[in-house]
Amino acid sequence: NGAGKSTLMKILSGAYQRDEGSIWIEGQPVEIQNARHAQELGIAIIYQTFNQVPHLSVAENLFLGREATKLGFIDFKAMRERAAEELNRIRLKVDLNKRVMDLSVAQRQMLEIAKALSLNSKILILDEPTSALTERETETLFEIMDSLRQRGVALIYISHRLEEVKRVGDKVTVLRDGKQVGSIHVKDAEIPTLIRMMVGRDMTFTTIDFQSTGGAELLRVEHLNREGVLHDINFAAHRGEIVSFFGLVGAGRTEVARAVFGVDSLDSGEIYVEGKRAVIRSPQQAVKHGLGFLTEDRLGSGLALALSVAHNMTLASLENYERFGPLLDLGAERRTADNYIKELDVQTPSQDQIIRYLSGGNQQKVVLAKWLMAKSKVLFLDEPTQGIDVGAKEEVHRLMLEFTREQGGAVVLISSDLPEVLRMSDRILVMREGRIVAEVPHSEATQEHIMEYAAGVK
Repeated sequence: NGAGKSTLMKILSGAYQRDEGSIWIEGQPVEIQNARHAQELGIAIIYQTFNQVPHLSVAENLFLGREATKLGFIDFKAMRERAAEELNRIRLKVDLNKRVMDLSVAQRQMLEIAKALSLNSKILILDEPTSALTERETETLFEIMDSLRQRGVALIYISHRLEEVKRVGDKVTVLRDGKQVGSIHVKDAEIPTLIRMMVGRDMTFTTIDFQSTGGAELLRVEHLNREGVLHDINFAAHRGEIVSFFGLVGAGRTEVARAVFGVDSLDSGEIYVEGKRAVIRSPQQAVKHGLGFLTEDRLGSGLALALSVAHNMTLASLENYERFGPLLDLGAERRTADNYIKELDVQTPSQDQIIRYLSGGNQQKVVLAKWLMAKSKVLFLDEPTQGIDVGAKEEVHRLMLEFTREQGGAVVLISSDLPEVLRMSDRILVMREGRIVAEVPHSEATQEHIMEYAAGVK
């Protein structure tokens, strides 16, 4: 995180201007003036963060700024026909008239991919394109990339997932702290070698002692129902315990967290915190009951992008810094923010830095700090290590263990990364079609076992 990968790509795609150096395309030096100029030169980029207008439709977003016209008016029929072709190309089935804000994160990511491919570019930059995709969607993307290579398109692929690098790359370049550490051929790119290049040392992974039984019950959910979404959801989380939800896309994992946290309404069901029934109809009430929720979409619902690092960290605990009525003790806020910046190793010039300018991984650490500062008893973590490098991922895992094992909190982990689920969980709850279909203790959990439940084979 913060190595400079995304910044370098923004220079190549015209979003940022370089200070020094030269860029050559097809043997000719070029001065990339802006994003449109980069497109004219044949460069397209799929950003790590979505470049979309949420209130416009799928078709409108796909051709934003280059709409089909007829007699000076937008030709919506022609635009939808072409949009259908582009989405069919990547096997994305979605209503073309649906607003982008109503799509899932995975669907929005696939829409970004379709938009970039529709430009028929010579150079395609993909910045963490699979961070929100399922294995099947990821494999579809790789097949598309293979066909583009056969057509002569050059691909620049940014990823923290080292197994992906070996699958799609010919040559691997590692950046660290804004510098090029080295470039090696994929055949020589053993994963321990890449990790050493990325972090500047050999990685040591935290040893985990798993809980056969948790401590006192912190959270209990009984008979949670939401028509068409959740069906009779029952589970508990205890002190010192990490409980994971795993399932295929659409299984309802995120919907459970949203329902318990008061984001979505319920048809029926009861929630108990430390043995007492809790009425939670809004996130504000959830926070008062000691719940925290690190959402999958950190930019849309986890961060206030125009505010500083410090202000984002204290958003869920402002009452702790009240001094005289609505006035805040900014000194106390700054001291606490400094402590968490150091503890979580957030890479930022200062706590006053506007959060939008941090790398994705460092933004995620700030969201995690927000809930730790709010003194949450139970943390719902939805894809907490998505788009985070191997070193930062280990830091997040360490913080999860510290929060549960040392501080006596409980973590409810939602992750599509099955190796992460298997490594971190005391218990795994497998979901399918809005139901919990299995509860598997760590001692009995295997990748095959969990996938069989998730896919409905068992």
